[in-house]
Amino acid sequence: MLAFIFPGQGSQYAGMGKELCDNFAAARQVFAEANEALGFDLARLCFEGPEDELKLTANTQPAILTTSIAALQVVRTETGLQPDFAAGHSLGEYSALVCSGALAFADAVRTVRQRGTFMQEAVPVGTGAMAAMLGIEREELESICSEAAQGEVVAPANFNSPGQIVIAGHAGAVARAIEIAKGRGFRKTMPLPVSAPFHCALMQPAAERLQAVLAGVQTGEMSLPVVSNVEARPNRDAGRVRELLVSQVCAPVRWEESVQTMAKLGVVRYIEIGPGKVLSGLVKRIVKDADIANIELPAGLDGLC
Repeated sequence: MLAFIFPGQGSQYAGMGKELCDNFAAARQVFAEANEALGFDLARLCFEGPEDELKLTANTQPAILTTSIAALQVVRTETGLQPDFAAGHSLGEYSALVCSGALAFADAVRTVRQRGTFMQEAVPVGTGAMAAMLGIEREELESICSEAAQGEVVAPANFNSPGQIVIAGHAGAVARAIEIAKGRGFRKTMPLPVSAPFHCALMQPAAERLQAVLAGVQTGEMSLPVVSNVEARPNRDAGRVRELLVSQVCAPVRWEESVQTMAKLGVVRYIEIGPGKVLSGLVKRIVKDADIANIELPAGLDGLC
């Protein structure tokens, strides 16, 4: 079985999507649709930057989604490959839902533009933080977060792969968690250069604003199941898409469990579609013998079929 997987925030870079657009009409059409839906030249931002503007959350999210869907359309037109499942990491779940037919691309790109704005505005800059905590088991890390909270928010935000969990919350609480972890002998901790503490309770204002936006978005019949971040289980009920996307804003991304679920259901091949190779690396750590490919440049199409 085959799964298409889609990257989230952090995979962006100036120049992404340009080679696809230079070589394939299907990719150019996607970027043209994004420009029209958003009312500004997203294609130029993706192709040329500047990096500082591309890194703004409200720009990053539609940029990665658009590049991913452009790559998806190229894969579809050039190879005819049909996945059995789709999944995406955080923002990438929107790309997976477009792949499944649950969301129209224009609706998705407008929604994630607003999602990025809401997430950035939910917490004043400098108030929140995130950190990668390496080599710590889930139960131990939850204990560390509980001790570090001291009336503030800090909790696991991304369960990425064995031994790689990201925490998020108030900056002071995240700093305390890092110190507690070091005191318990866990030295591999790394504050992340992010603009907001994603996937924790501090994002509740963003979730509420996103819920209002999604209420006006139509969902279509799903042609394949999407493994959701919130439940780490396949969903093929279009009527549940909105609630899962709203819950996703504050809930941890259960990526490790999502990949394990797909593996148990028979997936042996994973194609990461979009910028970067972050998910390919994570999948390799979760399922050692997985067959993994990445499509972000035309050269990646060679041997895909």
